[in-house]
Amino acid sequence: MRLHWPVALVLALAVPALAAEPRPAALRDVSYDQRLGASVPLDLRFQDETGATVRLGDYFGEKPVVLMPAYYSCPMLCTLVFNGLVSALRPLSFDVGKEFTVLTFSFDPHDGPSQAAVKKGALLEEYHRPTAAAGWHFLTGDAASIAALTQAIGFRYRYDDEHQQFAHASGIVVLTPEGRIARYLFGVEYAPKDLRLALVEASAHRIGTLVDELLLFCFHYDAATGRYGRVAIDALRVVGVATLLALGTFIGLALRRDARRAVGG
Repeated sequence: MRLHWPVALVLALAVPALAAEPRPAALRDVSYDQRLGASVPLDLRFQDETGATVRLGDYFGEKPVVLMPAYYSCPMLCTLVFNGLVSALRPLSFDVGKEFTVLTFSFDPHDGPSQAAVKKGALLEEYHRPTAAAGWHFLTGDAASIAALTQAIGFRYRYDDEHQQFAHASGIVVLTPEGRIARYLFGVEYAPKDLRLALVEASAHRIGTLVDELLLFCFHYDAATGRYGRVAIDALRVVGVATLLALGTFIGLALRRDARRAVGG
């Protein structure tokens, strides 16, 4: 069975396990190169959805940032990523524009503010939270700024002349308030738990609750899959040993106390 090119793109790029398989020619050299800990160039200039010229650093400094590369005329994959991101955002008690910022930037230099504004309107309607308009920004830029930002986050893509579409990886990048890359979440669907933990970590624990702290203890980030895996069994073992030690100490003290009373009596 011959796969239609956009379907092959989704299968090869949205699922990390399949990305290692032989790819069609259009998908070669298309992926994310993880650059955890690297900084994005905050002096880059873009235009926002209103047409105003902005500096990338304008969106950093106080809150963690979710960065999503896309292009606004994408016929399939970007829409899936947008839908996956909104689905992950909705269950969170954190609000875009309050606890964190979302930046979507187009890697197509032909996109402009008008396309960005249309996309923003559609996504805000789906997300539907009052703080989002001031916290979710849709950027466009020239080829030089786009190249600098995509290289900084390790996002590799190419234009397919035959289909007149971009072949690109799917995923989002979570950055610290200082602009350092903290986590990558891959694919077109993101577990709300994974996104929440990534934001808590990226914020240097300035957002979240004690429950989030405990969850970070029970889960660790797997850079190969872009997900948080359970380490709760080890945590339970530690708690179990501590409980046994405490119980043994209590029994020992109780026996000593009873022995002293017996001698005194």
